[in-house]
Amino acid sequence: MTDDIVLANARLVLESEVVTGSLHLSGGVIRAMDQGAQVPRGALDCEGDLVVPGLVELHTDNLERHLEPRPGVDWRHDAGILAHDAELAGCGITTVFDALRVGNLTSDSVYSETPYARGVATEILAMRAAGHLKISHHIHLRAELCSHTLLDELEAFHAEDRVGFLSLMDHTPGDRQFTDLGRYRQYMTKHHKMTDAEFESHCTALQALSAERRATHLAAALSAAARLGATLASHDDTTVAHVEESRAQGVGVAEFPTTHAAAEACRAHGIAVMMGAPNIVRGGSHSGNVAAADLAREGLLDILSSDYIPAALLLATMQLAEITGDLPAAFACVTHGPARAVGLTDRGALAPGLRADVVRLHSVGAIARPAAVWCAGNRVA
Repeated sequence: MTDDIVLANARLVLESEVVTGSLHLSGGVIRAMDQGAQVPRGALDCEGDLVVPGLVELHTDNLERHLEPRPGVDWRHDAGILAHDAELAGCGITTVFDALRVGNLTSDSVYSETPYARGVATEILAMRAAGHLKISHHIHLRAELCSHTLLDELEAFHAEDRVGFLSLMDHTPGDRQFTDLGRYRQYMTKHHKMTDAEFESHCTALQALSAERRATHLAAALSAAARLGATLASHDDTTVAHVEESRAQGVGVAEFPTTHAAAEACRAHGIAVMMGAPNIVRGGSHSGNVAAADLAREGLLDILSSDYIPAALLLATMQLAEITGDLPAAFACVTHGPARAVGLTDRGALAPGLRADVVRLHSVGAIARPAAVWCAGNRVA
């Protein structure tokens, strides 16, 4: 159950300005917003802290880290989901689209993978229905086009599964993220301990698989997105031609375009550009791709994703505000921007009538930490 809460004397981060005022939360929604530094009797004095909408996360690999904390270690899924949920709440994230891979390689590949998305999604949805999760969970399907199992895995998902985001992933060696086979060789030998001979065999097999099945898999993924009512995303667009293809497919979000040219083309075609928060925090891409901060300076950044470090989302937002000098615009990249991109019109801003997804931030040096987090009016961190 939610209680009546008044957050007073706060710096409220609105969509285009920051104002001193108060929020009245009741029944899971924001009931009222007033300006001024007054603290009514019974209100929580925020002492000038920032109060922002709950963060919205569209692409995170964090759940997989909890399910397999070490290579080959299959952790209890219920415990992993709870830990993931609590970690996100503690980072100020109140809505998450849990990324699950559909499309795996079978045992006739150099290395094999086990399909897991349907089972894990069922467990997430059951825990949500039972009220065990702190924040709002949705499903993000990462559809791997270069795979063996994509068709069967997509068919296992249905309209009631809360699939709101589906990204088209193509990790064929020599294309997109892996255009540079030298970098790809380094990645595979480091993470999968491949010998040179195994790497060559792996590349040859995947390139043949892609040539055989990509068109069929792409058509199935596009059909699934429409059937499930999911926003469609591209992944690792590198060239203008990639973006032109995305536009023709009805893509709404470009996840991590790798070049400035691709990001510019996305803007020209009305495709929202998502970049990784770690890219901002580290000052550039760990893969040698375009720097997110450079895109932000040119007005080419719409959405930030924590990608593989949940705490990076808030940290990058504050750094982005310093880079651009625009705090509301920086927070729009983690609240209003991602929410609207997936059709969630009930959250992502501080306004009467919207969900009471709210975060109070307290400064610790140059870092803002969540001092309190409410999801639908419930205190979750």
